[in-house]
Amino acid sequence: MIILNTKDRIFEKKFKALLNKRRNQSKSNFKKVSKILSDIRTKGDQSLVFYTKKYDKVNLNSKNIRITNAEISNSISKLDVKIKKAIDIAYARIIKFHLKQKAKGFSYTDTYGNKLGYRLTPLNSVGIYVPGGTASYPSTLIMNAVPAIVAGVKNIFCVIPSTLGKINSGVLYAAKKCKIKSIFQVGGAQAIGALTYGTKTIPRVDKIVGPGNIYVTTAKKEVYGEVGIDMIAGPSEVTVVADKNNKPDWTAIDLLSQAEHDVFSQSILITTDKKFAFEVNKNIQRFLKILPRSRIAGSSIKNFGATIICKNKNEIINLVNKIAPEHLQIKIKNPEQIAKKIFCAGSIFLGEYSPEAIGDYIAGPNHVLPTSGSARFSSGLSVADFYKKTSLIKCSKRGVEKIGQFAINLARYEKLDAHAISIEKRLKN
Repeated sequence: MIILNTKDRIFEKKFKALLNKRRNQSKSNFKKVSKILSDIRTKGDQSLVFYTKKYDKVNLNSKNIRITNAEISNSISKLDVKIKKAIDIAYARIIKFHLKQKAKGFSYTDTYGNKLGYRLTPLNSVGIYVPGGTASYPSTLIMNAVPAIVAGVKNIFCVIPSTLGKINSGVLYAAKKCKIKSIFQVGGAQAIGALTYGTKTIPRVDKIVGPGNIYVTTAKKEVYGEVGIDMIAGPSEVTVVADKNNKPDWTAIDLLSQAEHDVFSQSILITTDKKFAFEVNKNIQRFLKILPRSRIAGSSIKNFGATIICKNKNEIINLVNKIAPEHLQIKIKNPEQIAKKIFCAGSIFLGEYSPEAIGDYIAGPNHVLPTSGSARFSSGLSVADFYKKTSLIKCSKRGVEKIGQFAINLARYEKLDAHAISIEKRLKN
């Protein structure tokens, strides 16, 4: 990991370069994605089968795009009982947390008899993208499905790219647990297109959620407007604030737990102690010799990881808010003192016994979080993302007479005469 020091006279330049280096990697072949989306829109299942064979090396036809109940049951029967138990507990904890987010509309009558309100309606249908390829994630399916379930979405579908024609048993068990209506073994930009436009086999949905590779992310960005999406998310990231009172091996593995996700993941250590930083880096090298995904983690650490040496807590707070990390671990004495001054972070983990990894699976809050600095203006996935909000207005005769003239004045000021006349007609009557 490179080491930056806030005492360096060109620290700000190096710091900006650190953040921009990775964020500039999030570019893709828009032309290729646009072609895939266009083909799915016009040719439906035919193109879905073609691109699945081309990119995933899986032979499909219109009859086996959807995974049957028998196939799901057969796969689940082979799943380790310990994994089933872990998924059961994760589901229970995550749904308990999200049930506390349930919201209701409101209505009231003002002093002039005008009735005003806000109505929340669940989306009708949602499509969840679950990544496949080098790894499959039951946790991702649960995190995306649970807030939709709590919001009251009736039709939840799932697309999962198959690996060598097989779907991960843990993902299928999680899907059954979440009562997913149908599961389709397709992925990539073509799966996003199918959920957006609909095909003979895959229904069109109102919103698409879930992470994916750069082509999936690009496709979601392209179809936004025709369908809702959760967010434009990049590779995972963590910032760890720790001092000499921490175990360097714990801190090292906390950093690597994000680095092993993706070669473009970013792990940043912020500390005031140079000796501690050195020990953490030594432990990172030690772990890299034994981790199964060491090639991915090592590339991430080498290209995008960093240690930042600060002078004091104020510098730490300032830097964290500039980074706006997806995940933030604060492992110093009285972490709440710093946390209350952090306004830009997707999720904050307090104390040495709260590793980010616990939030990925079982703590309760959602792990679908803003990345690449977007925590400055956005939030993680929640029940609110699956509601439509509709305002309700019913004016009384007295009410429009009392407030109408003020609206007319504003309409005339904005030179929108039809607006003004529309209200004036009510006042004359």
